[in-house]
This record gives sequence, structure tokens and C-alpha cells, in this order.
Amino acid sequence: MRSFSALLPAAAFLLVSACGCKASAPSAAPSDAPKAAATAAAAPAAPATVAPVYGYSVVAKYPHSTDSYTEGFLYKDGKFYEGTGMEGRSGIQVLDPATAKVLQERKMTNNFFGEGVVDWGPNILQWTWQTHIGVVMDRATLKPLHTFTYTGEGWGMTHDNKRLITSDGSATLRFRNPETFAEIGHIDVKDGDKPVDQLNELEYINGEIWANVWHLERIARISPKDGKVLSWVDVTGILPASEKRDDESVLNGIAYDQSKDRIFITGKQWPTIFEIKVGPKK
Repeated sequence: MRSFSALLPAAAFLLVSACGCKASAPSAAPSDAPKAAATAAAAPAAPATVAPVYGYSVVAKYPHSTDSYTEGFLYKDGKFYEGTGMEGRSGIQVLDPATAKVLQERKMTNNFFGEGVVDWGPNILQWTWQTHIGVVMDRATLKPLHTFTYTGEGWGMTHDNKRLITSDGSATLRFRNPETFAEIGHIDVKDGDKPVDQLNELEYINGEIWANVWHLERIARISPKDGKVLSWVDVTGILPASEKRDDESVLNGIAYDQSKDRIFITGKQWPTIFEIKVGPKK
């Protein structure tokens, strides 16, 4: 894997300058979401599990734009950073949690489908679904610094103290060098003996990898040592079906405020970000 600086000019990846005002609403989502066409769109029934299943309580609610097709989500220094998808609508935005006001934004060119985002030091990384190109940005300004390449699909991203952790829609999570994005290891995620695939948006919380599973309203809590699912958090029905735009308005977005031990979840085009506390399943 080549270093970031040896790759494509970052200016070719992102066009719109970061701004301090709320962006105008994007055009309506196309009727056929590209990722939905790639695999079956029907939401499966919650599978039987070996790992214990926990429930949740809602601590607080925060506004979220239903124009945002959430693919990446994190909390940093009192702000939400959100990576959004769909060709022609992809990019990254920095949000005020209390109001959902867009404090900064940078959009991708129309041929990219944006996916997960991760913070590393003073930077933010974002990658794309199938175009094999990602970008490193200065976190303070969202100015593109370098691009990087990879094989396979890009879905979710998070990090521990030493490594980036990425998903690609399979049951495999890959560890990557944060300076080069080269793969340095991987784990295969299983609940008992059953692989858990379609792992999507990720967050690292208290030594565990938390993962959305595409089209499930359950979050897997995964051991980074061996890929074992330690437990599930079942959030079925946290957003009423009447508030979802369509079948692709699925749970996808986990953010963690380490300083206050707060967990936030949201979904694609959801009107709400939920702060939750995990507890016994009711």
C-alpha cells in the first residue's frame, strides 16, 4: 500500500468548500438506492442469537436532518461528524447536536458514494463505497490533504488507540495502519459459530467494537481480539415506522462521547438522534 501523499490530488475528490452556514437541502433521493439494489432489500426477522440480548432506554433526543443518508457518524469535541452517501449527495458535515445546524460541510463530486468516517489525530478520514478512493481531511477546516486507495468495498470505520477498524459489508472487520491505510490484520465476526455479515457503521466503545448490521435494528458488541459477538443491543422500534422515509431508512450510525460516557444512535434519513443507555431487555 502506498502512502497517502503518493496518491491522487485531494482536490479531485472533494469540491465544495467548508462553510459555516446551513447547506441548502439536496434533491430528493432516487427511488432505487444503489446499495439496496446490490443485495436483498427486505428487512430480515431478528435472528436467534447465542450471545445475550440487551435492551435500551432513551436518555435524550436530538434533531437530525431527514436529508442525510447516514453512512458514517462520530462525536468529537462537542460536535457530530456525519458522512453521507448517495451519488450526488455525498460528503461530510459537522453538526451542532442541539440544533442539527450544519457548522461545516464539504461535498464529494457526483461520481462518489460516500461511506464511513473516522477521526485520527488532527484529521478526519472518509472513504467511498465502490470507487476505492478515500480522503484525509484536516478536521478543523475539512480541507482535503491527501487521498488513499484500497481494495474491496468501503462501509464503516472506527479506531482503537493504535489502529483503524473497517467494515466492508462482510463478516470480516479489518485493522489498518492509520498512516498508510494498509491492512495489518483482521477478525471474522461470529455469534457462536454463525458468521455475522453485512457489518456496517462502527464505533469503538470501552474496548468493544459496536457494529450496525445492515437492515437489522440490533447492534453487535464485538470482541476486537477474536471477533466473538459478546452481546447484542436490540433497539427495535426506537423510531416508529411512520417516521421512516422508506425501506432504506435503516439504523446506521453509532457515536460515543467518551468524556461523558454517552452513546448516540441514528439512521439513514431519520429525524432523530437518540442518546441511549443499555439495560435489560424489556
